[in-house]
Amino acid sequence: MAIKRYQKPSALDLFCGSGAVSLGLKQAGFEVVGAVDLDVGACTTYRANHPEVKLVEKDIREVSAGDFDDVIPGKLDLLVVCAPCQPFSSQNRYKKDNDARSNLVEQSKKFIIHFEPSIVFLENVPGLASTDIFSNFSEWLGRAGYEVAKPMRIDASELGVAQRRIRMILIAVKGVSLEKASNIARIGKKTVGQLIRDLPTPPIGRNAAREDPLHYSRRHSLLNIERLSHIPVNGGSRQSLPPHLQLTCHKNSRRSSFSDTYGRMSWDDISPTLTTGCTDITKGRYAHPVQNRAITLREAARLQSFPDNYVFFGNASQVAMQIGNAVPPEMMRSIATSLKAAIQT
Repeated sequence: MAIKRYQKPSALDLFCGSGAVSLGLKQAGFEVVGAVDLDVGACTTYRANHPEVKLVEKDIREVSAGDFDDVIPGKLDLLVVCAPCQPFSSQNRYKKDNDARSNLVEQSKKFIIHFEPSIVFLENVPGLASTDIFSNFSEWLGRAGYEVAKPMRIDASELGVAQRRIRMILIAVKGVSLEKASNIARIGKKTVGQLIRDLPTPPIGRNAAREDPLHYSRRHSLLNIERLSHIPVNGGSRQSLPPHLQLTCHKNSRRSSFSDTYGRMSWDDISPTLTTGCTDITKGRYAHPVQNRAITLREAARLQSFPDNYVFFGNASQVAMQIGNAVPPEMMRSIATSLKAAIQT
């Protein structure tokens, strides 16, 4: 079988999810030739937006690197590894050793051995950098002939995303400049207002969202609407709730990592980190800056830097998970621009 040839640098996207990384890579000028993921809903969304990419919908432990021999040119330029980050998040730092997903970073080794990509790029939560999994992987890359950079801590808000999202990235290169690959330009911050202020007031309920299937307000209880009516616009928090509207679990409690629940976003600031619960006011500072409701799936997608023409499949919870789990495409585009510059030098 003839090997395909590409005019652009080639990339293989492991743990591709709904395709946010692939989108950012394509925006930066890469040819995404292959991808792997096992989530059925995310893969449905991926195929709808990246139909030209060979997507292998399997557990990566069951995938052979040779499965991509028909689409990888003589040499792979970039391998992207965005393994599930939940095992290494701050909430799970005491449980990660028992999580079956903890060893998935290791699965990238067979692709590195088989294709010897010029650049290996890994993205995850900062907690991964303090694990044996990370140190062992970095040392293995060195033994495999790669020049490995120190892990970099990056906030997506520095890369054109209107969101506070702290990530750790690792770049390893073979035969290209590590300095150029790691020279990621920071750009001006965008605000919540710049991304979602122009959207119309959404209807209530998915069935009413005729013009935009993602732009509808979830149904809130009358009690939660009353709570929101007492929270100041543009960044107010639940600290403003009168005693009779405060949740029992919040009364007399110290400020915690969950103190942003029921809080509003601010027009002139970045949003908090979007999670899979990003349209639920009980899960974080996910209330609209001025309206008495949570942000919509469309607003969440924009804050994650997805363009409006990017389509999502699944029910509301599945789409929220696809959006919340994504690497912001604009963040990936900014990083991939440096990776591409190193490859083409």
